[in-house]
Amino acid sequence: MIKTLVHPCKALQFPVGKIQGPKQLRSKEPKMELTLAQPDDWHLHLRDGDLLEAVVSHSASHFGRAIVMPNLNPPITTTAAAVAYRESILKLLPANSNFTPLMTLYLTDTTSPIEIKLARRSGAVFAVKLYPAGATTNSQDGVTDLFGRCLPVLEEMVEQNMPLLVHGEVTNPDVDIFDREKVFIETVLEPLVQRLPQLKVVMEHITTMDAVRFVESSKEGSVAATVTPQHLLLNRNALFQGGLQPHNYCLPVLKREIHRQAIVAAVTSGSNRFFLGTDSAPHERRRKECPCGCAGIFNAPVALSLYAKVFEEVGALDKLEAFTSFNGPDFYGLPRSTSKIKMVRTPWKVPESFSFSFGDIIPMFAGETLEWRPSSN
Repeated sequence: MIKTLVHPCKALQFPVGKIQGPKQLRSKEPKMELTLAQPDDWHLHLRDGDLLEAVVSHSASHFGRAIVMPNLNPPITTTAAAVAYRESILKLLPANSNFTPLMTLYLTDTTSPIEIKLARRSGAVFAVKLYPAGATTNSQDGVTDLFGRCLPVLEEMVEQNMPLLVHGEVTNPDVDIFDREKVFIETVLEPLVQRLPQLKVVMEHITTMDAVRFVESSKEGSVAATVTPQHLLLNRNALFQGGLQPHNYCLPVLKREIHRQAIVAAVTSGSNRFFLGTDSAPHERRRKECPCGCAGIFNAPVALSLYAKVFEEVGALDKLEAFTSFNGPDFYGLPRSTSKIKMVRTPWKVPESFSFSFGDIIPMFAGETLEWRPSSN
């Protein structure tokens, strides 16, 4: 059931003004319809249990495939666990859905090279996720010794052509939270790609101009990045204006406006190094609106509408399809989708909340009016 009542702690979005990006010519007459190859989501949190059942249809209705993150509790650390998780997702899909979950393993200090071989042979596991221990939700079992105990695993990943997906933040409490991505690049990612230049690396949910520069300066085909709607549309002011806004809180945290502008410019430039990854991360409302609220933004119902907004506002709608539908599968070595979807310009209001037996989930841009939406036809 969809609720339309205003809730007391609504996530105010505070538009940051006309999106700044590369100057491009805009057509005099706005487009009313777009046809895109079926988009994929290359960074998605589906959770498990009641949350999984509640949210999976939102992603399945918009995306053909999705890289599913493994940070459950307990985490998905083995191929057998990944296959079982995949089956639980498939059982909850609508009867007519063709959605394909692409599974990942959660890298730990005790992951073995044999597990990487099993993952590749399974046909179900497509990547391994690096969470520095303590970096985000359910990351307490993450890596503490990347260049020591994990090195044989990384070398096997090169042999198996298995991408490493990186949550790119250091966890040292002495490093300012707004600088943790930059420091991670300098102290972890740069040494990593120098030591293992053949390792395919995806820097997930980038938030800074430093990440843009790192990706753009790296060897093409070896390093890429996913980009979320929130990091394209919001800066860190959205966390605080009008009071604390828990539904705009995510990790990596929103950054300064100059960083947002750099990411918009990179994504809308047509570069094949950047692709869609929503990082949609649902939490029940009470777990967001509490003294120690969870990080994560639920954007699956609005993601395609918001990406279209970003590209249109800089006059780059002609580059939207590559970002949503081509760059991701090309990097992973998977076929592009042959299915098509339509995006239509028809104003619609985002629900204030989605209500379930266990509580409410608040979507990104709750209560706001958006111009684009995927067609139901």
